[in-house]
Amino acid sequence: MRILRWCLPVLSLLPLGARATPVAELFNERLKSVVAVEFFIQAETERQPVMVLGTVIDEAGTVILPGAAILPGVAPSQLKDFKVYRPGSIESAPAVYLGQDAFTGWHFVRVDEKSRAGLVPVTHWTAAKTDPAMGEELWGIGLRNKDEDFQPYFLSSRVAVTMKLPQKTVILGSDVAGPGLPVFNAAGELAGIAQTSFGQNFLLFSRDQRGNPIVLVNVEESSVVLLGSEVLPYLGRVPQSVTGRPIAWFGAYGLQPMDPEVAKLLRLENQSGVVVSDIMKSSPADRAGLQERDIVLAVDGQPLPRLKPDRVVVSYFGQEILRRLPGDVITLAVLRGTTRVEVKVKLGDEPKLVREADRRYFERLGFTVREFLYNDGILHRANPGTTEGVMVHFVKPGSAVATAGLRPDDWVREIDGTAIKTYAQAMDKLAAIEADKNRAEFVLLVSRGGETQVLRVKLN
Repeated sequence: MRILRWCLPVLSLLPLGARATPVAELFNERLKSVVAVEFFIQAETERQPVMVLGTVIDEAGTVILPGAAILPGVAPSQLKDFKVYRPGSIESAPAVYLGQDAFTGWHFVRVDEKSRAGLVPVTHWTAAKTDPAMGEELWGIGLRNKDEDFQPYFLSSRVAVTMKLPQKTVILGSDVAGPGLPVFNAAGELAGIAQTSFGQNFLLFSRDQRGNPIVLVNVEESSVVLLGSEVLPYLGRVPQSVTGRPIAWFGAYGLQPMDPEVAKLLRLENQSGVVVSDIMKSSPADRAGLQERDIVLAVDGQPLPRLKPDRVVVSYFGQEILRRLPGDVITLAVLRGTTRVEVKVKLGDEPKLVREADRRYFERLGFTVREFLYNDGILHRANPGTTEGVMVHFVKPGSAVATAGLRPDDWVREIDGTAIKTYAQAMDKLAAIEADKNRAEFVLLVSRGGETQVLRVKLN
């Protein structure tokens, strides 16, 4: 059992250095900018409760939640009954889900207008003018669980390292706030927002074993803080729809950082680069004439920064795409062999995402099927543009299909020997099987990991 370190906010006793305002007063003021958010995910067989922490960002009662709060495959229609709680209270206020911003990863919810009084946007507090220095002490807020009325508590720690991941981030020596909650310096200035904690490596010993390596993630507290300079400029990116659209699309995957040996050979030791591979047919990258093994060196005249580890530059390039809109034109400085060329790419609209896919649960059969998407074709190395077949989204444990060996992410190619050309065709076939109470079995042909399997499903 993990022992949770926390304390009540008797903050005037904590030595955070000289300041004009007592920390206890700062703490109590800044509590007005934090909330706990409860909602439910209506899954196929159960209603799953979720509890996360969030930060109030504007006078309209908008709250940002960490990206990890909702898994990518969850459809907005499955998100139910959002409620917002203030620290130390069991009274809830209704809220609505606004969507997820692809660039920041944040989810946005908005508190009912009648319940916004007393909430203070985090932008009300002065932002730190400089990034925190090595060894500087920062402090933040944690909230206990719902059964303890979200009792707030104080956390503090010192900056251990600053990194670009690719956003500028500080990692502290110990946990400093709940994930999704603001972090402040000694003067009470906003230093940043705590992120979902990184996994930490431990060895687990027992009487019988010398030590097994395990990774633990603290879901209630975090030592990772995205700095204010990476937060404040983007608080206005409230999604226009619950799907998060519009989302810019480049159209290449499998991007890799330029190998250091290649950089040395090309005399680019002080330059980062992204190697383009697996260009999708008819994508913006394809239409612009990009070629495999092209090396992107700059975007709109700005050289790609040197980041460590090297792979972080790929995330940086991806974010440069996502900060833009479909229809925007970007100019890439590209190294093709030993020749530098300029390529203009008109960004497209991201193909349909899993959370947007049409889907249906067949209760008697025990699984959910969704439409086959563009990205499914990439994962299964299908012919570009194919929409044949359907994907298995959920398999009920102990069901007939589970017993037959069906798994989530299987690609269903045939049902009872009939090739599936469209999602609608699959729905008709499965609905007929589900409705036939005298049906003893049916057969699925699925693709999994590049291999084809035939599954005989016994219904009676």
